[in-house]
Amino acid sequence: MTLSINNMAMPLVREMIDRRDELGVAVVEQENGATCIDFGVHAPGGYRAGSLFMETCLGGLADTVITLGHVGGMPVPFLHLTVNHPAIACLGSQKAGWVLKVGDYSAMASGPARALAQKPKATYRTIGYRDHSMIGVIALEADTLPDEEVTGFIAGECGIDPRDLYVLVAPTRSLVGSIQISARVITATLHKLEEKGYDVLRIPHAAGRSPIAPVKRTGIEAMGTTNDCNIYYGSVSLVAEGYDPVFATLPSETSPDYGRPFARVLKDAGYDFLKVDSLLAFSPAEVTINDAESGAVYHFGRLNAEVLLESFGVD
Repeated sequence: MTLSINNMAMPLVREMIDRRDELGVAVVEQENGATCIDFGVHAPGGYRAGSLFMETCLGGLADTVITLGHVGGMPVPFLHLTVNHPAIACLGSQKAGWVLKVGDYSAMASGPARALAQKPKATYRTIGYRDHSMIGVIALEADTLPDEEVTGFIAGECGIDPRDLYVLVAPTRSLVGSIQISARVITATLHKLEEKGYDVLRIPHAAGRSPIAPVKRTGIEAMGTTNDCNIYYGSVSLVAEGYDPVFATLPSETSPDYGRPFARVLKDAGYDFLKVDSLLAFSPAEVTINDAESGAVYHFGRLNAEVLLESFGVD
């Protein structure tokens, strides 16, 4: 595959830098030359900033629209996205597959630069992809901006000069954080297929929709509501080259932890992720499969407004 997701993401990065004031983001240039873009640590961010953040995370291979919809009769913003080359865009780029730890700094890393560092290698072996760009774009889910030690480490792992590294940072408890997790609804579905051993290269086209969670005070609250948007109200449509029984296992209602807000599931597990069904957070509420070989269409799962509104804390 000759696509360079880092190169394709750069026009989006340049747009965000050029429109920083309009978009509500802040640009910090470090002494080592790395560029950090703040989407919610100190800067307010916004809906368009969130869309650009997400399109960048997907390596420039996605188109997005934010509209106003309803959940149980209540107006809620929804993110709609279509993705080209889903295996590369979702698993090779957007998947939060790099647990970054440098000194006291930790973050979940996603975005095109993962394909330079090959994090994790198993995913890139599965999809048969490597990017050789000399520019790296990484997205961090974190409450603080990284320092030069962190950006230097990332650049080193990617095999590039820090001056060619662009780091996007958004806390979970921010508007952009809410948008970017809703945007993972397709990626979560493909990750579940990947974990179950399905050949994700058999999915050439993907589309999804998920509500955007309200901004919460704490990271734990935000983790709950953002994941619940996908678990209880996220919709995914996939075009697949042939039917596979694994598709019936994709919706969240197949998980033993289904039926309670994710924050409560996590609390009941003593905040020990190992005690939570690991695939609950990687499941959409419903999935439609179009088998391109037979023309058949299959639908699994359902939307659950009741649990989602409970998660939102609607009075």
